[in-house]
Amino acid sequence: MKLILASGSPRRHELLTRAQLDFTVMSVDIDETPHIDEAPKAYIERMVATKAEAAVEQLNRALNKDLNDNQADLPESIIILTADTIGVLADGKTVLVKPAHREDAYRMWQQMSDNVHEVWTAVQATHIAFSSENASSPNNNPVLQVVNQQKITERTEVTFIPLTIEMMSNYWDSGEPADKAGGYGIQGLGAAWVSRINGSYTNVVGLPLAQTLALINKMQINDMQLKEIPEIKLRLSIR
Repeated sequence: MKLILASGSPRRHELLTRAQLDFTVMSVDIDETPHIDEAPKAYIERMVATKAEAAVEQLNRALNKDLNDNQADLPESIIILTADTIGVLADGKTVLVKPAHREDAYRMWQQMSDNVHEVWTAVQATHIAFSSENASSPNNNPVLQVVNQQKITERTEVTFIPLTIEMMSNYWDSGEPADKAGGYGIQGLGAAWVSRINGSYTNVVGLPLAQTLALINKMQINDMQLKEIPEIKLRLSIR
């Protein structure tokens, strides 16, 4: 079974590489704007589902092009892994996403200073496989269809030391906070602000590794069980 990480995050790539997994990377572009009054858990679960849908659409477009060009190499089945990480303040409602600019980062950090927040990551594994029945693609080409989807949500408590304006200014100028949920990276310079954590460290980095590996293993077991059912034909994966 082929594994695709549908994420451009270098931190998630590094974590899966450390686990010695064989996978490929696909970046997907979606609108990550939260809905009005959307709860944090609903937001990240919507994000991972939307990323998976975008990845399937992208794969099918590539597949149709390859089939039309007679260049398709069709494997058996694929797991698409999507993830989304946010910070959440102690009120359980206020979401800490990637800072838009310096002032936005300062605003978040002042709320996190000398306080506890949580890091939430949703991870979804989407099992897709080849189907030529009822194909809806142009020229009646076969398509990749979803066979099974499962998701998990992991939470980790993080405690910050008291922060000064000088500390925040120096950290922003380092360039590290700009692309990180909550505006800090525990695996980098941001570690100096963390006095303690309660839960998965890799979850704060961006992917709860042990829980993700268990999810992938569960999906692989389900795939093997499906293959034992003669009515279900799984004949494709993609390089």
